[in-house]
Amino acid sequence: MLIGICGSICAGKSTVAEYLVERHGFTRLSIRPDAEDSKDGSSTTTFASADAMLDFVTLRWRDRWVTTDIDSEAVLDVFSRRPFFLLISVDAPVAVRWRRAQRRAQQQSTSSPVDLESFVNESDFQLYGGGPQHHPPLLPVMARAAMRLANGGLEEKSLSTQPLFAALDKAGLDVQGVEQLLRPSWDRYFMSLASLAAQRSNCMKRRVGCVLVREHRVVSTGYNGTPRGLRNCGEGGCGRCNGGVGAGVGLATCLCLHAEENALLEAGRERIPTSSLANTILYCDTCPCLTCSIKIVQVGIGEVVYSQGYSMDAETAAVFREAGVRLRQYIPPTQGLIHLDRMAV
Repeated sequence: MLIGICGSICAGKSTVAEYLVERHGFTRLSIRPDAEDSKDGSSTTTFASADAMLDFVTLRWRDRWVTTDIDSEAVLDVFSRRPFFLLISVDAPVAVRWRRAQRRAQQQSTSSPVDLESFVNESDFQLYGGGPQHHPPLLPVMARAAMRLANGGLEEKSLSTQPLFAALDKAGLDVQGVEQLLRPSWDRYFMSLASLAAQRSNCMKRRVGCVLVREHRVVSTGYNGTPRGLRNCGEGGCGRCNGGVGAGVGLATCLCLHAEENALLEAGRERIPTSSLANTILYCDTCPCLTCSIKIVQVGIGEVVYSQGYSMDAETAAVFREAGVRLRQYIPPTQGLIHLDRMAV
């Protein structure tokens, strides 16, 4: 695998790379346009271009590599061709980054002190593009990261990298966590499809999506909303949903079909042979309500996987338990914006 780390000036890219090298046996790679390709087995292997590095890693993709030289979308596009590449971004408050820049200047006796205005200007040029160095904008690169780390300065507070490394452990930045982000598990894959289906919903109370799966193949999908031929819920089609009533109130007057109901109706008995019902899994954004649960039992679905709780979880669990339907909650891997300071608590 190859992990690319991008981030603003002094955000902590090198420290995160150091974590991967020390804790998980990664080897750091660098791009230096003015250098000849070096494959001498040193701890930092340098390449003249992103393409040269990609060719090298492609032949060794089962090993662990990391680079902090993802500084433009053009470079990112080169690496994004491969299924073994994962991008991580690192950012930090500008005041924290400026203090790091000051310490770095003090450690390098040849460097002059960095004033705040000059640092902010250089940071803005890097993030938004332009400036004397004609930086390509880095923000579009960071926006494409699968994992975004907010590094508030744990190492500065403790004068040690250990608290930061411990926070990165909790964030799931290990080989197993990276592999899940590179290629989603079946649960994550089908739950993502259920969430995608939910985006089609126009129910004014709650968006819910559902996917029926048999032998890792999608049988049908569904999302909640008013029946075919009626006005959409978002256009006033369901008085109950548009009336502002509380959860669980007036359910008998609701005209919206639930996502689970739509998925079951779409599949019908024809798409799911009776002999395969016990192996059919229903994935849903929320735990099914009591009404949907008895329909799921009646159809003969073997397992239900949900991501968020609902107001009738205990009642639904009791029905499934008595009927022999497996019920479990899916907990997705950590991704998106991760505040490392909170991980240390």
